[in-house]
Amino acid sequence: MTDRQWPESASASYNAAVDLLAANLATRADKIAVIDDDGAYTYAEVARRVDRCGAAMLDRGAVAGDRVVLCLLDGVDLVACFLGAIRIGLTPIPLNTLLTADDYGYILNDSGATMTIVSPSLRDRLRDGARAAGWPGLVAGPDDLRDASPAQTHWTSPDTPAFWLYSSGSTGRPKGVIHRHGSLRDTADLFGGPVLGICADDVVYSAAKLFFAYGLGNGLTFPFAVGATVVLHAGRATPEAVWDILARRGVTVFGGVPTLYAAMLSADAPTRDALPALRLCVSAGEPLPQDIGARWTARTGTEIIDGVGSTEMLHVFVSNRPGAVRYGTSGVAVAGYELKLLDETGVGAASGVLGELYVRGPSAALGYWNQPEKTAHAFVDGWVRTGDQYRRDDAGDYVFCGRADDMLKVSGIWVSPAEVESVLITHPAVLEAAVVGAPDADGLIKVKAYVVLRADAAPSPAMVADLRAFAKTRLTPHKYPRDIAFVAALPKTATGKIRRHVLREG
Repeated sequence: MTDRQWPESASASYNAAVDLLAANLATRADKIAVIDDDGAYTYAEVARRVDRCGAAMLDRGAVAGDRVVLCLLDGVDLVACFLGAIRIGLTPIPLNTLLTADDYGYILNDSGATMTIVSPSLRDRLRDGARAAGWPGLVAGPDDLRDASPAQTHWTSPDTPAFWLYSSGSTGRPKGVIHRHGSLRDTADLFGGPVLGICADDVVYSAAKLFFAYGLGNGLTFPFAVGATVVLHAGRATPEAVWDILARRGVTVFGGVPTLYAAMLSADAPTRDALPALRLCVSAGEPLPQDIGARWTARTGTEIIDGVGSTEMLHVFVSNRPGAVRYGTSGVAVAGYELKLLDETGVGAASGVLGELYVRGPSAALGYWNQPEKTAHAFVDGWVRTGDQYRRDDAGDYVFCGRADDMLKVSGIWVSPAEVESVLITHPAVLEAAVVGAPDADGLIKVKAYVVLRADAAPSPAMVADLRAFAKTRLTPHKYPRDIAFVAALPKTATGKIRRHVLREG
């Protein structure tokens, strides 16, 4: 147990961190809560770390309301820092650990964070970004937060801001998505429990990291909400690593993305006999191709529950259901959420008619930090505009039909074509470039670039390899183009805008 009982006061209002821990401390304090690469930790041990991390942030100058950037690999330290910050009234901001130094510098300044906690292996990149951006805050490591006396809980209400997640925008620059204290519990009560059926007996592993909204639910909120055990892995979710974790840790519920499922099927996939504990798999981030779902079930004997979620909604709000999966569809609305499809005129789309998907529900974000125009565009009269095109089939299931704009979703992460294009055209051989999404052999969307070379350069396999290598050093891994096609000219409108739909269709 911690040094005191949670909650501390009968007059307490609400705190998301206490909500996720208090019941477990009362009934299963000695149960394993987290297994990471370095060991296993009971709920009581996690709570002690939460206490110390929060108090240490205060000792180092943070005050209630401050924002703290967490650039940490998945493990108990990230859990402790995230919940520890929330418990004492700070606003944690978990960041993608694959971002560039420039992105880190931008976010540190954009968020107004006063402190960042960073894993040792990421410290140099983050420091470079902070230094280049002139960010004046404190950089600390998780080992700096070990020795502190517990601090008092910051009681608040479910509707006050608790944490941010950064999501890439149409300009390629990330934008801060502000979430409430109550939203964590909302996602557990609406999806984690009723749809996935996660309970205290489960061992949950999410290949999607905790800095993703999808990974945060799978890998922290859902298991902690019911007292389950979560497995966290700091390294890359390679097919070999994931197969090993599923078998060795006795995982019962696995959360992946379609790209990973496809890669795992292409690897040396074990049979059902090697995974006796696995009962259910989840997919989100991008539509799951029908063939991948069917092959996975045939190979492992388990269903993949494909769903639709977003950073703005914190987790899945459209989903298939266990025992009633229809691969190739996204399922129906999760109870507690409302959906509508609007056609291009803004009128509700009838069954079978294409429309842009809007969603309304309790886990919706409060908006984007310091971006009123984008907030007004995405958050409309209580509805959240997803930017996704859908239609409803005869059975009432939602079927994904593409993006309403040119943004791509690759491996569950948004990619701005303009950002990739801006890198490619800095190559000395490139005159122009246009980027679109193109399906690979498994039907998964990957980045494809159409390139117009300068007069003194010629298309060749060597040029393709050179452009890929050039992009890889300047973009995060999911953004560089997997396919490059050379063209004499790009299709454009009369005003000079690139007609990307022509490239997608051609």
